Amino acid sequence: MKDLDQDIGRRIAELRRARDWPLDQLADRSGVSRATLSRIERGDTSPTAVALGQLARAFGLSMADLFGFGAPTLDARIAREDQPVWQDPETGFCRRSVSPAASGFRGSIIEGELPAGQTISYAVPPLPDLEHHLVLLDGALVMTLGEERYALSPGDCLRFRLNAANAYHAPGPQNARYLLTVITP
Repeated sequence: MKDLDQDIGRRIAELRRARDWPLDQLADRSGVSRATLSRIERGDTSPTAVALGQLARAFGLSMADLFGFGAPTLDARIAREDQPVWQDPETGFCRRSVSPAASGFRGSIIEGELPAGQTISYAVPPLPDLEHHLVLLDGALVMTLGEERYALSPGDCLRFRLNAANAYHAPGPQNARYLLTVITP
């Protein structure tokens, strides 16, 4: 995953430079400290899921686009071993880009696995009105969307447009594993 951390760091640095933002400006816009941004851009540390959400919002991108690394096109078939995997160092959340964001496509598919007992919370969505279709594969998952809470069991699907604070919680005893399709407006 060290290579992916370096790819993420390069992607963030490229996005920042393309906007002519110094590190201080990105820190102000994202709420991520300048020191942390510097370490992320160098690939010295893996950003947390929360930090990635804050950075995606600062850049006006979906999380999938932030992970897309500017891929102009993708092969029609994406072998499992070619699907980028990233792990949140804070919660152990594992994110596999099953169908990564790419030019010409509005949707992406993510496989997520959140360890039992862990929660990931996002104060604001990265982009308004992102369409989500979440299918729980294993375990249990409690989704909070603004003031609403949804308890999901395997096979359940939750469809929503992301326009509020949100949180993913795996109450256990198993990890929560799901597929999430994200479609940009």
